[in-house]
This record gives sequence, C-alpha cells and structure tokens, in this order.
Amino acid sequence: MSDRLRASETGTLLIFLNAKLQGWSRKKIKQRLQTGCVIVNGESVVKHDHPLNVGDNVEVLAQGKHFVAGKAQQASLKLDILYSDRDLIVINKPAGLLSVATEQENKLHALAILRSQLSQGKQAVKLWPVHRLDRDTSGVLMFATSREMREAVNAKWNEADKIYLAVVEGQPEPDSGTIDLPLRLDAKLYKMHVGEHPDAKHAVTRYSTVRSVNKRSLLEVKLETGRQHQIRAHLSHLGYPIVGDPRYGTPGARLGLHALRLTITRPDSGERMSFEAPSPTDFITLLR
Repeated sequence: MSDRLRASETGTLLIFLNAKLQGWSRKKIKQRLQTGCVIVNGESVVKHDHPLNVGDNVEVLAQGKHFVAGKAQQASLKLDILYSDRDLIVINKPAGLLSVATEQENKLHALAILRSQLSQGKQAVKLWPVHRLDRDTSGVLMFATSREMREAVNAKWNEADKIYLAVVEGQPEPDSGTIDLPLRLDAKLYKMHVGEHPDAKHAVTRYSTVRSVNKRSLLEVKLETGRQHQIRAHLSHLGYPIVGDPRYGTPGARLGLHALRLTITRPDSGERMSFEAPSPTDFITLLR
C-alpha cells in the first residue's frame, strides 16, 4: 500500500510530507526518505530539501518496497558531485543518507549510489571513502578512486581543515570558544560520553556564533580532531544541543549539522584543495 500525493504549491519535500502525512511520526517519514521509498514524478528521491513545484506527483511507498526494486531503484538516484578528477570525487551528501554500508544496513548508501551513478555498462567504478559523515549530517563527503590515494590523503588528514555549520538551541556564552574535552564511546548506547576516563580520547572543537534568531543560533564549527559524534556531543555538553538531534538533544525535522567545507593537502602535488557544499534549504529553515 502506498500514499499518493500531489503538490498544490511550491516548497521542499520534507516539509510537504510532514504537512500531508497526518498521523505519521517525523521519524517514520525520514525513514521512508532515507530508504528510497519516496518517489517524485516517477524517480526515487532521498534529499530532504528536494524542491517541489505545483502539480508534482509524490508517492510514498510501503516500507520494504524499495528493496524489492534493488539495483534498478538505486540506479535512478543521483548525487550532487561537487568535484571530480581521476583520483578524487567529492559529493554533497544529503541528510538522511548513510555514507557507506553498516553491519545493520547495506541496501542504500552514498558509496553504492555514486558507484552506480559513475559506472558505465559492465565497467563498475571502484571507490574508497576517504572519511565519513553521520547519516543525518549533510555536506562535503570525499571518495578516492584507489586505495593508494585514499591512504595517501588520510596520511595527511591532520592537515585537513573541516568546517561545519551547526544550528543549536540557545545562544552560546561566550559567543565563541574552544571545547577541549575527551570523548568515550558507549557501545551499548552508541553515544559519546564527555569527560576524563581511561578509555576517553583527546577531542578539540572550536566554534563561533554567526547569528542568533528565535532562541536558536547558527555556529561555524572547526574540528581539530575527528572523533565520532564530536560536534554533537561537545555542544550538547556545553548546554547548546544541535537542533533535531534525538541522541544528544531532542528530535526534529532534520539534524542541524552541515559539513560546509573541507580543505586537504593533495598528496601527489602538495596543493591545497578546498571543497564547499552550499547549505540545504531545510537546514537554513531551522533558524526560522
């Protein structure tokens, strides 16, 4: 059984679905999106901020129908490629999409979609993830076309500049600062604990407030280290959880975290290369 809807005004997909699917939880709607079960004008869409025009047909498939479609469904999905050459490919990953397969889920992720998108005929493109983003974080995500290039980039990863935008609850005081607190993963809860512990690892996050609106603030965040959930855990510990973060704050339409810019040192030439992904519409609306 599927739900068939028609857009009567312009807007974005997630906002449209939240308005039209009365009685559906936001979590359920996001699950349909991220598993490729939302079809717009005949094509599967995973981007929360996919634009809708008047008259667009939207179909929300029952859970599981996506997986029946398998590779054919996957082949219809397209990712926004920010940069590509023979060694590196950089995409703007939408929120709600896994970077790579996990033990729990391996049906739909950015790596598989990009391989399908770039492959021609029976000649499959080989790709290796240089780094990862959390499922609900959007923005710059890099892949290498060889294991050697992936390892060479990672060897200089301490020279990389990683800049994020975060929408948080409240107005940080002071409006900029450095969070230098170790993090420890609780495997059972899949959550980072902040503070000293024999198993905790060094973690440093720098932030500055860009602007504050309606008891929320937009922060520019720079990672000095790259621990799992680092920004989310650090900002929540400070008392300013990221909007839409059920693990470290409260649930919402989407996670208010976007990987804005990544700058690396190209290992073969020493050149500094910078890649930037514009903020999605549904991210910006979190400040309203």
